[in-house]
Amino acid sequence: MNYQRFLRSQSLMVAAGSVVFPFYLLFIRNIGESYSQFGWAYGLFTLIAACSYPLIGKMTDRFGDKKMLLVYTWGMSIVMLIIPITTEIWAIYVIQILMGFLGAVQKTVEKTALSQHVKRMSHTAGRSIGHYHLWTSISSAAAIIGTGYMIDFLTIGSLFYLASLMFFTAGIILSRGSKTLSDKAEERQNADAKTLPF
Repeated sequence: MNYQRFLRSQSLMVAAGSVVFPFYLLFIRNIGESYSQFGWAYGLFTLIAACSYPLIGKMTDRFGDKKMLLVYTWGMSIVMLIIPITTEIWAIYVIQILMGFLGAVQKTVEKTALSQHVKRMSHTAGRSIGHYHLWTSISSAAAIIGTGYMIDFLTIGSLFYLASLMFFTAGIILSRGSKTLSDKAEERQNADAKTLPF
């Protein structure tokens, strides 16, 4: 996967999450009838993410970073379309389970893709990681500030639709373009991993 494309898509994903996250917390709190339901909803997200990491690690080794990031971006795009029409707490629990799995995909692949890039740039590893965090953090800050202005003119539901579009666009950024040498190396590595007996 091309590093610049990875950085652009990750920046957009982080921005999309930053647009909706504070309002999503309010949204799930308003649907539940008690703090314990809110606790369950948030706890399910964390528990599913924790339990999913080993499986996602294996899936990432098998299918590659790019395919797993596409699962995340397009999965989150669909989830963002469902949230504004959700009115029952059980549906929030289902969404939290999906988002826990997808969030674990993003965290795992972010680290594997970044570590592969850093391995190729070992003499400038710190600079590469600093550059990555700079641009993803700027995207997040811009999204939060921009949302503060937009919310005066838009409904909360429209923010989820905007985030859906942002996740979908991040998926398009990832999927377009020709294969780079690192993509080909990743495919060879994945093919080798499939032939291993364990």
